[in-house]
Amino acid sequence: MFHRRRATMAAFLLPAIVVYGLFMLYPLARGVYLSMTDSLGGPIAHFVGTQQYRAMADDPAVSAALWHTVLYAVVVVVVQNGLGLLFAGMLFRRPKVRKVLNVVLLTPTLISPVMAAFIWSYLFAPTGGINALLDLVGLHGLNHVWLGDTSTALYSVAAVNIWMFTGYSCAIFLAAYMNLPTELLEAAALDGASGWRRFVAIEWPLLAPALTVNVTLSLIGSLKVFEFPLVLTNGGPAGATDTLTLLVYRNVFGGGKFAYGVALSVVLLVTVVVLSSATSSLLRLRERRI
Repeated sequence: MFHRRRATMAAFLLPAIVVYGLFMLYPLARGVYLSMTDSLGGPIAHFVGTQQYRAMADDPAVSAALWHTVLYAVVVVVVQNGLGLLFAGMLFRRPKVRKVLNVVLLTPTLISPVMAAFIWSYLFAPTGGINALLDLVGLHGLNHVWLGDTSTALYSVAAVNIWMFTGYSCAIFLAAYMNLPTELLEAAALDGASGWRRFVAIEWPLLAPALTVNVTLSLIGSLKVFEFPLVLTNGGPAGATDTLTLLVYRNVFGGGKFAYGVALSVVLLVTVVVLSSATSSLLRLRERRI
């Protein structure tokens, strides 16, 4: 009976294992192999070991793109989750406007990233919506070439990412808020705990699981960002918004360095796995200590 049950379980698991192997494990293994060849994308490839990775270590464009990618991720994770938590707390305390504002905050997530990037490319233009609004309210001195200045381009691209996905983070935090024990909140209110004191002592610790999910998802998404820098700046100005994904795209599809681009994608994969795993582990350790 036991062996029959195990055989039945194996029969159910086999299709999933086969699909996972064909579409996940095999492409991953193939990619790692190709990154150690001199392939140009065709059938001919010679094994060259770690040559592509050694070339990458001496390439200043790679180190710059890695720095831009990490900086972009830090800005997006901190600001997006900070705003998401702020909006979630406001909506939790104002149930009458919760449904309406939920729709407003989640609407940007329904737009495709490419379309959102095109919309914001107009808003960021020198004669676009943002500078026009600044003119309208009398703040002419703040007019700026947002995407054409190396000091603001990366942060402007990050702002689009934050605008698009803050509602997503807010929804996760709000779901956690709705599951807070009402007896604790009522006891805090009876004890006269202020909003900030109640947040620090009760709400923030109990929101730890939602924080772990939000930070992990936003970190992975921002490290893999592609559409926003491609459409808004194409890596410019002067490479100020170049990311690892853009380098992969250029080398694989237009630079004539297929194997080098694949090696970059392996580095990107390792970066995402290491940073997201470390962050998630630290946040889960925090959960257990609370």
